[in-house]
Amino acid sequence: MSVAANEHELLQRIESLSRPLAPEPTGVRPKRWSPVVGIRAVLFDVYGTLFISGVGDISIGNAESDEQVARDALTAAGWHGNRLSEEIKVTRLFEEAIRKTHDRLRSAGIQYPEVDVLAIWKEVLEQLPRSVVAGGITEAGLHTLAVDYEFHVNPVWPMPGLKQTLTALHRQGLVLGLVSNAQFYTPMMFQALLGETLPALGFELSCCAFSYRMGEAKPSTRIFQQALDKLAGKNGIKPSQTLYVGNDMLKDIWPAQRLGCRTVLFAGDRRSLRLRQDDERCAGAKPDCVIMDLRRLEQLLTGLI
Repeated sequence: MSVAANEHELLQRIESLSRPLAPEPTGVRPKRWSPVVGIRAVLFDVYGTLFISGVGDISIGNAESDEQVARDALTAAGWHGNRLSEEIKVTRLFEEAIRKTHDRLRSAGIQYPEVDVLAIWKEVLEQLPRSVVAGGITEAGLHTLAVDYEFHVNPVWPMPGLKQTLTALHRQGLVLGLVSNAQFYTPMMFQALLGETLPALGFELSCCAFSYRMGEAKPSTRIFQQALDKLAGKNGIKPSQTLYVGNDMLKDIWPAQRLGCRTVLFAGDRRSLRLRQDDERCAGAKPDCVIMDLRRLEQLLTGLI
């Protein structure tokens, strides 16, 4: 579904729902086990790495549902959430739709399934009384509903030094990309809260891989491979020349290392840091470096630290 028709309104809505957040200390110390040299591209996770996340990750499947927020979001999107009876639980329908989609994708052989939140909300709306969804289901309404719900339950804010860091890395001639569990509104956060589109911030769009477009989420290596294939095909960049930066040992460091990338664990916020010390998949995973501040990346890649 295209967001072009109401993109300006959605950007304004994301901005209006966002308030400054500060990272919470993790108690982890910066480390460097291996020199990071010969890097030509940097790929990033988004939630918990480039943006502070109130729930530590994108909210789909992670945040606790909020029934009143869901009803208010319906109203904000032009429907009648205030007409719903107490017996109807919007969040229960939402969670059930996600579960059914995950089950269907797993039965098709996808180990780490991902949903498209617009399809999920459409399924929810189709189960509500006609009096609530008066006027029919529209794309614009679905986009507004999804944005309003997400940014209420999961407030986000740019990490300190984000724009400065992206500008510095781009000026070094590095190719920048994203590999993220995401929804349609994820790239919009950059424009709404940094005032620039992804290309203007230095990102190569072909090297940005988002889970909702693939129906598959991290820690699957397929989403990483999509970005790495574009780096190789368009720029001749190998995985060993690619640095991946993320906050989760399982979803970020483990799959990126399996594909031959160099890695940096971002440990700058307690809400999102995931060390996964009890997960056997991460037993042999070890990032090249651990940083607390994104601004350290410029120094790391110029050999100053």
